[in-house]
Amino acid sequence: MRFDEAYSGNVFIGATPNLEESDTVIYGMPMDWTASFRPGSRFGPKRIRESSLVLEEYSPSLDRDLSELKYYDAGDIPLPFGNPEKSIAQIGGFVAEVLKQKKMPVGLGGEHLVTWPAVREVHRVYPELAVIQLDAHADLRTDYEGEILSHATPLRKIVQLLGAEHVFQFGIRSGTREEFQYAEKEKIPFYPFEVLRPLKEVLPRLRGRPVYVTVDIDVLDPAFAPGTGTPEPGGITTVELLKSIEAIARSGAEIVGADLVEVAPGSDPTEQTPVVGAKVLREMLLGFSR
Repeated sequence: MRFDEAYSGNVFIGATPNLEESDTVIYGMPMDWTASFRPGSRFGPKRIRESSLVLEEYSPSLDRDLSELKYYDAGDIPLPFGNPEKSIAQIGGFVAEVLKQKKMPVGLGGEHLVTWPAVREVHRVYPELAVIQLDAHADLRTDYEGEILSHATPLRKIVQLLGAEHVFQFGIRSGTREEFQYAEKEKIPFYPFEVLRPLKEVLPRLRGRPVYVTVDIDVLDPAFAPGTGTPEPGGITTVELLKSIEAIARSGAEIVGADLVEVAPGSDPTEQTPVVGAKVLREMLLGFSR
């Protein structure tokens, strides 16, 4: 998948039209083929871009402005509807091309399965990769109703690829007993319910290391982000999520890729969720871009 095979459409606020000069590439992964409760996250990338127009380009917490960055919005990858295997292959190929051009990939989902091919490609370039996951769900199943390519399985695949000690899971408050037992048995750095406090304790260990950050919007309590495929009560606040992004940005880790997934705008008539998603993406760009 080449950049010119994505369609441009609307773009995130402040994006440069010049790919060659950019350091970071935003790309959409409009896939929700394996949604188990509410579909609609395939519309997330487009609505996040549209909602970005409500934002200022300046972040007071990071004291940076989008005008200081050079990032390109490649639009959405045109994925084959209903075909997860081919979709994963296309996402992987696209991310590989971004990395080949020595740019940082920042993806917009889509369901959480889309993180798997992105991490796999980033790991090829950065063998010492660590992953930080902010999420309500463990996503550590081997399969969901017999399907191994599911939004419930990407972190299991990533653990098996990187090794358990290199995958850091925060905010987890939902999963099967087997998933929680697996995390304990494999000694995954696994932090249920909380995010910011344990994250600050872990980040010094990641200083100087290549890190991929994946944020599932359902790490937030549904009061703050009702528009998601599998809402889970008992989550964190928007303030805590933004402070967590800031902590990662200031940690000294080398962020080499990131994504924001599971925004399903059709499940939120208030449009609160895509606006939150746009602000989270803004902070990720300002905090993580080289």
